[in-house]
Amino acid sequence: MNIIVCVKQVFDPEISPDRIRIDTTGSGVVLPADIPEVINPYDEHALEAALRIKDSMEAKITVLSLGKNLTRKVVKKSLAMGADELVLAEDDAFGGVDTFTTAFYLAAAVRKLGGFDLILCGRQAAPWDSGQVGPGMAEFLSIPCVAVCRKVEAAGAGLRIEKCLDDGYEVVETALPVLATISSEVGKARYPTLRGIRMATGREPVIFTRAELETAEAAAGGREEGLRPLPPPSLIHPQLEAECEFIDSDSPEEAGALLADRLRAKKIL
Repeated sequence: MNIIVCVKQVFDPEISPDRIRIDTTGSGVVLPADIPEVINPYDEHALEAALRIKDSMEAKITVLSLGKNLTRKVVKKSLAMGADELVLAEDDAFGGVDTFTTAFYLAAAVRKLGGFDLILCGRQAAPWDSGQVGPGMAEFLSIPCVAVCRKVEAAGAGLRIEKCLDDGYEVVETALPVLATISSEVGKARYPTLRGIRMATGREPVIFTRAELETAEAAAGGREEGLRPLPPPSLIHPQLEAECEFIDSDSPEEAGALLADRLRAKKIL
């Protein structure tokens, strides 16, 4: 089985929130210089799911990551854990791109790699937790997507997948190729072995630049500028004040009527 696992390099999501600041000019998040970078934790779960399949049958695992100036020590952890190949879509143009553009270029990298049976992604990525890249890739590649999975295993010529629900899980059986996003319910990711670390140190990744990923088509279909987080208006304009009023009532009907009266009085309705 030919498995592709997508991983993202992120700043350590375990840092204290009080060390993160949002720039009041709206240019983005400001992080201290000493924050370490790691593989997105959910993506490590996706790699673990792939490695468990490889433990049970013959399989090749290719790890794919997209970004700008990726830290080799971070992304090579996937090789140390047991992946067979590391491919980086690395270009200055990939710094800070949004989820649509990320999905587009990752899908282009998958096409460039050639045939595959299974793509695994983390269910979402720190720090934004949007969960959009995996399903977006599936759409660009015109393959099925099963989201938020806790178990993936081979079943005949296809897969048997356990998909997480609010009150349990459901079993999905699907043919190949398919994309699945993996959640933490899959279990703890294995640690790299000393032998794996030594082997990973001497191996170099395959690099795909933007030009090699059909940039003409990408320019026509993707957005280069992602959405930027903004601080609360009160931080930009301290003179603004928020007002909150609670409506007490004996029934939902009475609460609705009172709310409508308040909104009319404030000329909102």
